[in-house]
Amino acid sequence: MKSPYPPVGTLSRRSASAAGAMILVGSVSAVPAAADEGGTDTLTVAMSQQVDTFNPFIAQLAVTTNILHHVYDRLVTVDPETNEPAPALAESWEASDDGLTWTFDLRDDAYFTDGEQLTADDVAWTLTTIMENEDASVASGNYVSAFEEVTAEDDTTVVIDLERPQATMTALNIPIVPQHVWEPVLEEEGDAFADYDNEDFPVVGSGPFVLAEHDRGQSIRLEANPDHWRGEPGFDELVFRYYTEQDAAVEALRNGEVSLVYELTDAQATSLEDVDDVEVNFADGKRFQAFTINPGAETRDGEEFGDGHPALSDKTLRQAIAMALDNDEIVERGHNGQAVAAGGYIPPRYEDFHWEPEGDEATLDFDPDAANEMLDEAGYETGDDGVRTSPDGDRLELRMHVHSDRPDNVQTGQIMEERLRDIGIEVDNQTVDPGILSDALYDAEYDLIFTGWTVNPDPDYVFSIHTCDGLPTEPGTMQGDAYFCNEEYDELYDAQFEEHEDRDQRAEHVHRMQEILYDEAVVNVLSYPNIMEAYRTDQISDIQLEPADGGNIWGQDGYWAFWSAEPAGEDARSGAGIPTGVLVGTGVVVLLLVVGGTLLAIRRRATAGDRE
Repeated sequence: MKSPYPPVGTLSRRSASAAGAMILVGSVSAVPAAADEGGTDTLTVAMSQQVDTFNPFIAQLAVTTNILHHVYDRLVTVDPETNEPAPALAESWEASDDGLTWTFDLRDDAYFTDGEQLTADDVAWTLTTIMENEDASVASGNYVSAFEEVTAEDDTTVVIDLERPQATMTALNIPIVPQHVWEPVLEEEGDAFADYDNEDFPVVGSGPFVLAEHDRGQSIRLEANPDHWRGEPGFDELVFRYYTEQDAAVEALRNGEVSLVYELTDAQATSLEDVDDVEVNFADGKRFQAFTINPGAETRDGEEFGDGHPALSDKTLRQAIAMALDNDEIVERGHNGQAVAAGGYIPPRYEDFHWEPEGDEATLDFDPDAANEMLDEAGYETGDDGVRTSPDGDRLELRMHVHSDRPDNVQTGQIMEERLRDIGIEVDNQTVDPGILSDALYDAEYDLIFTGWTVNPDPDYVFSIHTCDGLPTEPGTMQGDAYFCNEEYDELYDAQFEEHEDRDQRAEHVHRMQEILYDEAVVNVLSYPNIMEAYRTDQISDIQLEPADGGNIWGQDGYWAFWSAEPAGEDARSGAGIPTGVLVGTGVVVLLLVVGGTLLAIRRRATAGDRE
């Protein structure tokens, strides 16, 4: 049963500046998270994943980008009520008739935390650096792939000229950095820039929080920015505290040691529903669980590598594997009902781009009898032990790599092992640490491997990773999670990327891309897990969901939740939601498109479960 959704955040702002006292944030601390002895209001979030880097040009992991959302402003954000584009640093924007010139009018009251004003020069320098410096393009290069030139016409006007139309221009989820800080860093680091971790605290940004401290393996501390143009956050401090075990994080929430825990299992969420002063939020899923099949790994130049089972290059076998699995069973047994059975690549939360195979398109629906018949006709003979052999004489024993740190993955892997046995495939179920799984992926030393991606309102990035350009330039450098390359798919990707005017036409391209992924059966989506998270109502009185109806707290596309959150027991707070002017801004906004995803060029140690 769903718990009631928390109220929309009360968003009046205090005039007092953030307190300077530093709290102890070790995982053994029993100090309540809402306040320390000095009276500092602190919102503490339990987390398990280490950040990769605080360098916004190269940060790739979802946990890091979520934190950096609060440190650096973007040109455009997401309306927390509707999930549509909303002004941020850009108060308005306008496109030329041909879509090749975009003008962004910036607000004049945005300042970096060292007191320097944020101007169009900072925006132009940030975007141009990503365009021209390969090391600086790791995190956001996809956003500028069609950029020809970025110009600061004056302090508050940025003009972007494009080589071709780009549908994601209101989805430029790029952290804008201070040129006066980063230009010297880039010059000094040179070829070592990709290793620069940006841990010169306090980090200079323009967001509602200041990155103040990082104790690796223990905690990350952010302080409220009292001078943020949108208003001061309700909490003085935002602390992310590491827990190696999720059950320990849940216990810390029960004890009041942390304010919020995310990525709960169904059992954990259920156990918290009747706990005093704890609110459980069940939100519509924005990620998918899937497994990919190794069809034979190649680099962009056609160099073969890895040791995937040779029979998996056969589309018939891949399709039979998909047909042997019942996604409804996976939802019920693998997720204990806390998910939606998947069809296409985009969760139903994003209605326009969601696609499900129906009618004649549903060629790979659960049908083990048809799967067995297909394999019989294709010459896959069944041995005395019930295991098939390929026409080339290779026994169908397949290695399957599963994330050991995700209970729903573990349970789903067990189901898959059972169901594939029904069509004569023996599975070596390797439930392993995420690092081991990641190594297997990048070395292409696997047959089936679990994956999952968070999908943001604009789907461009999650489709870009499956273009032929997503293949590795050399072993170990792939940008996605599947060795997939299809000419028709690439043409459709380019078409949707350039379709900036007709949203329905763009959606048609996106639907067709999902149909190709479905039919080729290299990327096989199983479920859209619900989001389950919980917070202390005796520490947080109000907090903003994104979107307001059925939305989540952690992992928002904006920074609404932690900016809006109000400490419990603050009698002086008042208000009735986010002011209209904050969401809409001033000036005319044209060509509104849903806001886009984050480019996360994948490094070797990043596992699929870690990705944005």
